[in-house]
Amino acid sequence: MARIGIIGSEGLMGRALVEAIAAAGEMHAGGVDQGGDLAALAAASDALVDFSSPAALEANLDAAVAAGVPILVGTTGLEERHLWLCDHAAQAIPVLQTGNTSLGVNMLVHLVREAALRLDAGWDIEIVEMHHRRKIDAPSGTALMLGAAAAEAREIRLHEASERGRDGIHGPRVRGAIGFASLRGGTVAGDHSAIFAGEDERIVLSHTAENRSIFARGAVRAATWLIGQPAGRYTMAEVLGL
Repeated sequence: MARIGIIGSEGLMGRALVEAIAAAGEMHAGGVDQGGDLAALAAASDALVDFSSPAALEANLDAAVAAGVPILVGTTGLEERHLWLCDHAAQAIPVLQTGNTSLGVNMLVHLVREAALRLDAGWDIEIVEMHHRRKIDAPSGTALMLGAAAAEAREIRLHEASERGRDGIHGPRVRGAIGFASLRGGTVAGDHSAIFAGEDERIVLSHTAENRSIFARGAVRAATWLIGQPAGRYTMAEVLGL
């Protein structure tokens, strides 16, 4: 029975994780939020799951490294510096950082990569996502995962090829660009579509999250998988064998 500690325990994902840990037959080692005792939680855990905030990431990684326990980082809205921090921590402990822990979403990422690999730049790629009104970052971490998969397959840099926030007269679409559109409203747990638009035809690859529990279940599976792994950076694809 693995002892799993939750960082960001009072958030929507934190509460879903408590239920998922129990359903998986694992042990909830406790949780912390802003101002909580990170060191004590890390010491009491076999693995940590972090769904807090980008601003808290450095301290969370430091606590995991100090305790020598693996950490799954599911926090979205991360920037390049945060990814560097994950790389640095991974020299000492197992670190899995992902924009989405759902099995279905990670299969979608795989399919988008495969489609982008086989369809040339004459097929325009547009990524559309919708989330609940309380989500604060855009595009979503999952949308960026999809974009990164497509960019990797086409051997281009996502930050150079992405088009966001189109408004007014902005000129024609750039060949090879990867477009993003973000919608917010209601209580939507997460909808994502990758659209490949060619001449006179379209392919739409989609995933609909009907309940936040799918992310919690995936996070628990990934956290338990990390236990016993050597130090390094891991992905959900490795956890799921994709």
